[in-house]
Amino acid sequence: MDTWLVIGLGNPGTTYAGNRHNVGAMVVDELVRRSGANLRAHKSRARAAEIRLGTLPGGVPGPKAVVAVPSTYMNESGGPVAGLMQFFKVPAERLIVVHDELDIDFAQLRLKRGGGEGGHNGLRSITRSTGTKDYLRVRVGIGRPPGRMDPAAYVLKDFSSSERPELDFLLPDAADAVEQLVHVGLTAAQNVIHAR
Repeated sequence: MDTWLVIGLGNPGTTYAGNRHNVGAMVVDELVRRSGANLRAHKSRARAAEIRLGTLPGGVPGPKAVVAVPSTYMNESGGPVAGLMQFFKVPAERLIVVHDELDIDFAQLRLKRGGGEGGHNGLRSITRSTGTKDYLRVRVGIGRPPGRMDPAAYVLKDFSSSERPELDFLLPDAADAVEQLVHVGLTAAQNVIHAR
């Protein structure tokens, strides 16, 4: 059975753990929690776990996946991602990157393959290190910063007190989106997730 690689982007350490920029890592934590596994240090400079993604009809365990969070800062995510792809022999078409997206309203989800990086340093690093933009993305909306706040400052702030309760729904929904991608493919998953 072919293995998938699911990367949740974020910055390492407790200082950044609740930041909007770390929502991708939070989604991977949700997938790991569902599976009962634990992320462990991997030589590719990431924390990773081998899991089954969801359950197929008849209670059959879902496809094999490696879920991981780079241990590097966001702008150096590409090295660990390329290392994991090489180690687990995962091609770009089975790479899913979960990341925060300024251009999507908070708590909305969008799925796509390829495209630009929209100024996202984590995506830019992954594209540079893997040599392709043609990987799947689960884009988790965090909305635009208020007023004239610098987007770079906004993404490094924790979710607001009004946003935090929504995370209880957003993170499971984003984890569902990852499972949908591997179970039914991009187009069918988009039809389900984008309709919400």
